[in-house]
Amino acid sequence: MTLLQTLGLSRSFGGLQAVREVDLSVAAGEIRAIIGPNGAGKTTLVSVISGRIRPSAGRIAFKGRDITALRSWQRVNCGIVYTFQITSVFQNLTCRENIALAIQRKKMTGIAHRLHLDERRMDDEVAAALTRVGLIEEIDQTAANLPYGHQRLLEVAMGLALSPELLIMDEPTQGLSNSEIAGFCRFTREIANEVTVLLIEHNMPVVMELADNITVIESGAVLAEGTPDEIQANAAVQKAYLGA
Repeated sequence: MTLLQTLGLSRSFGGLQAVREVDLSVAAGEIRAIIGPNGAGKTTLVSVISGRIRPSAGRIAFKGRDITALRSWQRVNCGIVYTFQITSVFQNLTCRENIALAIQRKKMTGIAHRLHLDERRMDDEVAAALTRVGLIEEIDQTAANLPYGHQRLLEVAMGLALSPELLIMDEPTQGLSNSEIAGFCRFTREIANEVTVLLIEHNMPVVMELADNITVIESGAVLAEGTPDEIQANAAVQKAYLGA
């Protein structure tokens, strides 16, 4: 089943066309990687998909519904969650508090009249989210005191706490150690049983290990699509991006 589809999606900033007529189809349960050189338009593309930036042309469908006109918070309510290239955690709050805010947002959506949230269930959900990304021992640590890589993982945990159907992760391994990257790959494979993943990543070993399919973006347009093996063998991709 197709979960996400874009048709002719474009975004211009003055005379710069950052995204050019992108047709993208992502199946439910898939891990789709988007790769390309710096400045290729990858982050702009997922920002348009998530609703942070309005498209100049084209449309976006999610589960068969046209969501092109929806705002970012409405897309979160539909099941699309975007973790940013630059961390957006609440620096002065603890890990526990950051996750609790995400859970509270999920629970209060559409039921704002219910002011009471079960404290024990909240604690269990917070612990589960932090355990998944390997931060349970940092549960009472202030986010500002975490290493940068751990702040990235905290943001991913906040995204998962919203129970998305599509999780967009922008450079999630940036700032992680080799052991942390290995842990990230393990838990990404685990969550792929529950959530579709759209991944922007420069770490090619991570991309080749995780992705079911890869979309290569160059100058805002789709250069190639295929499995990791197909992309590695693609002469145009090798010339434009892989350095062959």
